[in-house]
Amino acid sequence: MNVSVGLLEGQAAVEVDLTGTFTDTNGKTYRPGRYSLTSELTLNPSDPASCAFALDDITIGIGFHWERKERQVFRGALRLIKRAAGLTVINDVPLEDYVTSVISSEMSASCPLEMLKAHAVISRSWLRFPKDKPAPVGKAGKTFDSHEILRWYGREAHPDFDVCADDHCQRYQGITKAFSPAAAAAVRATAGEFLRYRGVICDARFSKCCGGITERYSTAWEDEAIPYLESIYDGPTQSGFHSPETWIRSSPPAYCNTDDADLLSRVLPGFDQETRDFYRWQVAYTPEELADLISMRLGADLGPIREIAALARGPSGRIYRLKVIGERDYIIIGKELEIRRALSRTHLYSSAFVVDKEVGRFVLHGAGWGHGVGLCQIGAAAMANEGQTYTAILQHYYRRTTVSA
Repeated sequence: MNVSVGLLEGQAAVEVDLTGTFTDTNGKTYRPGRYSLTSELTLNPSDPASCAFALDDITIGIGFHWERKERQVFRGALRLIKRAAGLTVINDVPLEDYVTSVISSEMSASCPLEMLKAHAVISRSWLRFPKDKPAPVGKAGKTFDSHEILRWYGREAHPDFDVCADDHCQRYQGITKAFSPAAAAAVRATAGEFLRYRGVICDARFSKCCGGITERYSTAWEDEAIPYLESIYDGPTQSGFHSPETWIRSSPPAYCNTDDADLLSRVLPGFDQETRDFYRWQVAYTPEELADLISMRLGADLGPIREIAALARGPSGRIYRLKVIGERDYIIIGKELEIRRALSRTHLYSSAFVVDKEVGRFVLHGAGWGHGVGLCQIGAAAMANEGQTYTAILQHYYRRTTVSA
């Protein structure tokens, strides 16, 4: 099985560096070198194991705080198709090569082996899930009236390719990140394996750090109860009940509550290592700064902000209905990603936060990094580092599931 991955869209021309010899569908040979391509074309490598192509200025982390451009290198076929907005660049690559790249892009290839195995299974499962049960696609949601926005972002339909290469789908950065023997071994050891619930391939969601408690599916997406995407405590045992206020303001033990520098350096890709306050974090805004953000993000003129109030939270403390009151008007925002977008020029780490109103500013105290649904990448790495197997890790985060071909 091949996977078609969208790398770039809307290009007037594509500058590509070829390593090794490629051939187009008419039999024309493209020898190693730099080419400027302006029309539809498919280039197939003469030797898939050694030939590669490189593209400059590929944007990663689109819209998030780590957004930047990179030069990236890919194996497999290079395909260009022309659309009204310009050229779309697609990489056609075998499934297991795609999974190897994903687990080396989402996490560092030097991760503990059992973590890489777990991620190989869920990355493969997430890709294949829509074939078993079509997932909601595109941007969904509704505006109830002029004062309430409820919006979530499902798996976007990509009519020209299977998946995009950025965090919106799964990170895929070709062979740019150094593949370790462990990454290749993890894919070989789990080849053809999928996460299943009652025999059906799972919609295996994951995020960087749950903040100590994972979130249920319906907090981030449509109001649907998915049995294997329920909230669980990210640790072996939980002592007592904690309110969201108490939970977020404290730093309780959990698998993902780690400051082990050696583990994090082996788990996180280089640019992710710049984010060290992932378990608990803090940001502050003046009332005017918040008003500007709401205006820029949502087009709502509220005036200087007077109050921020959580109307509904999920089990992890993530807010999925938030009321923001200004001097002139108010707005209610949902769900979790829309809240994260509205209150930041990029994205808040998560929507699990509590607010202190101080003189001249609002201080947001937050927990976790990402939507928190499904596998917690840092928590799973900590479990693997303790010697737990990939099947134990998967059963911890996705209850009542099995792993099979």
